Amino acid sequence: MSQTIRVCSFESRRNEEMTSLIERFGGVPTVVHSMQEIPLEENAEVFEFGNQLLAKEFDLVLFLTGVGAKALFEILELKHSAEEIREAFNACQIMVRGPKPIPVLRDYGIRVDLKAPEPNTWREVISELERNEVELSGKRFAIQEYGVASTELREALESRGASVGSVSVYRWALPDDVGPLEQAIRDTIRGEFDVLLITSAQQINNILEVAGSLGLKDHWLQAASKCTIGSIGPTASERIREFGLPVSMEPSHPKMAHLAKEVIEFAQGQAETSP
Repeated sequence: MSQTIRVCSFESRRNEEMTSLIERFGGVPTVVHSMQEIPLEENAEVFEFGNQLLAKEFDLVLFLTGVGAKALFEILELKHSAEEIREAFNACQIMVRGPKPIPVLRDYGIRVDLKAPEPNTWREVISELERNEVELSGKRFAIQEYGVASTELREALESRGASVGSVSVYRWALPDDVGPLEQAIRDTIRGEFDVLLITSAQQINNILEVAGSLGLKDHWLQAASKCTIGSIGPTASERIREFGLPVSMEPSHPKMAHLAKEVIEFAQGQAETSP
């Protein structure tokens, strides 16, 4: 008989769906909000980006997320017509890090020139630019960021001679009520979870920020290292490893359902082979 697996997920936007998925695949779920998305609709940075875009000050614009792309267009439309925005973007080369911005861009009539392959990290962005022999030296890049600064990507582009700007159309903050997250941190330290699920890089930042505010950062890291840690994909995994934590597994596809199913199966397999 399979051992019951106690799973803690830090998914915020789709927490009810994650709860259902963990239950469906035989786990016992604890799902806590670890962050909230803060749209920057009054952000002067976005309007300044729009002015620069219409003035043809960028050679290439890189979109990192679908949600961010949609928010960017909605904010720009407060000041500019859809036609102006479309023409300005189509005067640049357009690159996407992954598939999610593509339908958003298509809806606005904006073509996509370059697409980074899976696993869609900054390394694939650079390799795709190089594979297509895109001249980087002296070129002006704009990056639509996704809440966390893309430091490695910026440094890689700048080291190749590019000038890099960014436009952040939303940022991540702690949830208004951090009580459930604090409780999950304490419960992890008490050994009450077998599996921790990380579905974005920012989650681990926020977990450790709150753990630090409780004076429990080192205790949480030590306890987390004893759990099975499931990561949605390479970007999240890279952030997890930066804090010295092992990543036990990534799913076969970077989807929540695959992650929930496969991490529970992985943890059950580990439990069955443990002495």
